[in-house]
Amino acid sequence: MDLLTLGSFVFFTGLVAFLTWRMTRHHGVSDSSDGYFLAGRGLTGPFIAGSLMLTNLSTEQLVGLNGAAFKDGLSVMAWEVVAAVSLVAMALFFLPRYLRSGIATVPQLLEERFDHQTRMITTVVFVLAYAVIFLPMILHTGATGLIGVLDLHTLTGIESRPLLRTLCVVGIGVLGSVYAIFGGLRSVAVSDTLNGFGLLVGGLLITWFALTRIGGDDGAWAGLQAVREAHPEKFESLGAETQSVPWPTLFTGVLLLNLFYWTTNQQIIQRTFAASSLKEGQKGVLYAGVLKVLAPLILVLPGILAFHLYGFEQLPLDAEGKPIVDAAYGMLVNEVLPKPLAGFFAAVLVGAILSSFNSALNSTATLFSLGVWKHMRPASPERSLIAVGKVVGTVAAVASMAVAPLLANVGSIFGYLQKMNGIYFIPIFAVVLVGLLARRVPAVAAKSALVVGLLAIALGYFVFDSYGMHEFHFLGVVFVGLVVMMLAIGQLQPLAEPWTARGTAPVDMTPWAGAVPTGIALLVVVGGIYFAFA
Repeated sequence: MDLLTLGSFVFFTGLVAFLTWRMTRHHGVSDSSDGYFLAGRGLTGPFIAGSLMLTNLSTEQLVGLNGAAFKDGLSVMAWEVVAAVSLVAMALFFLPRYLRSGIATVPQLLEERFDHQTRMITTVVFVLAYAVIFLPMILHTGATGLIGVLDLHTLTGIESRPLLRTLCVVGIGVLGSVYAIFGGLRSVAVSDTLNGFGLLVGGLLITWFALTRIGGDDGAWAGLQAVREAHPEKFESLGAETQSVPWPTLFTGVLLLNLFYWTTNQQIIQRTFAASSLKEGQKGVLYAGVLKVLAPLILVLPGILAFHLYGFEQLPLDAEGKPIVDAAYGMLVNEVLPKPLAGFFAAVLVGAILSSFNSALNSTATLFSLGVWKHMRPASPERSLIAVGKVVGTVAAVASMAVAPLLANVGSIFGYLQKMNGIYFIPIFAVVLVGLLARRVPAVAAKSALVVGLLAIALGYFVFDSYGMHEFHFLGVVFVGLVVMMLAIGQLQPLAEPWTARGTAPVDMTPWAGAVPTGIALLVVVGGIYFAFA
């Protein structure tokens, strides 16, 4: 990496940090728990959309999903395109109910709907899952991506891949902790939006440069046509049974995991709780839906182009001698991106890594401070809650940095992440959905579903091999079973009176007039994409 690349990397990284500080320094992010954890409930649609996208769009996508596309082709776009369906459900069904309740966390809603024990179970599950599964995965994929994009082996002279990965993990972890622990949600949202714009531009440029390299003098369109003619099997929207996303799973585990992620996952939806109004919240969520249907251009297509350029033969090998498909994206970026732009893209890539990392840290701190500490010490002043949140964020950051190096040999990064997420995604989503729709189901049903669901999925994964089913079908079966169990308990031990939301909306609840038409249009586009490539 030459001095121009290094200089542009440092410049753009510093520029985002400076602009974030300038845009948040007068907002008192540390003066109140609402300010620190929910940005003072003042986020508008563009900031919500930008933060949603970049919190989601990180190296587990850039590296992991492009690695999956390298292997399986276009069918892995399900994780992006189907997300638009979930975002429509969030905007039209879940978000109005969340904002009307005035909640700051999903477990808080479950306490109001069921009881405090339900809240405690979900809070502990979220905190452990973020610290042990999600945060380490972000650090691992971030380190893998940076090593390839910046060619850090050459830059540093360090030949040991494990050592270099560990050093990157620590560096990313420390930098991300500064944003989340000392800046609060507003600094997270602003830096997300700034980095998000850069990442979208950089991602599209990489796709463009790769296509023009393949097409030569005939241009990018000719390059795309050449890849489609050479590998038509890579452009099938419906995955085969041997691939990571077989098409029937679109209606079971894939849909359910997407629904949880975009409607119930605290780390993602926390910025929607910070909306200045229902109208702005719906705008932000649906703007994000529009971006998701375009996301395969930077999250799937580059992986297919890398397959055309390199095949499996040119990939580095893991300790067992197997090709590391998740290295494909870094190889592509390092080869096709002009050197003057390499530093810029590395900077926004770091921004994407930090975005997901600091968002999960902020959510972890929010969940513990408002869900556990405030219950233990109800008289705690606002500054005490924030201080506890910073301590918890620091502990979670250190734990994730310790776990991340252990993920070096998990195979497909993105597939592993979705599998592990299913352990807690499915039970929590079942409880939230039944809680909102079936108003006489008692608290014992929710607690039973959480415990039974967690145990059933863990045993199915690690002991009984999903009972011979595809993992995503297995998740669908568990979900249906949990819903039926909760409804049955509701019939046997119904609440004396149906539950009604008691919270007071802290913001204007006038809906956006364009929400329903935009939602319908997104659903039509999703169907059209699948039909066009089927």
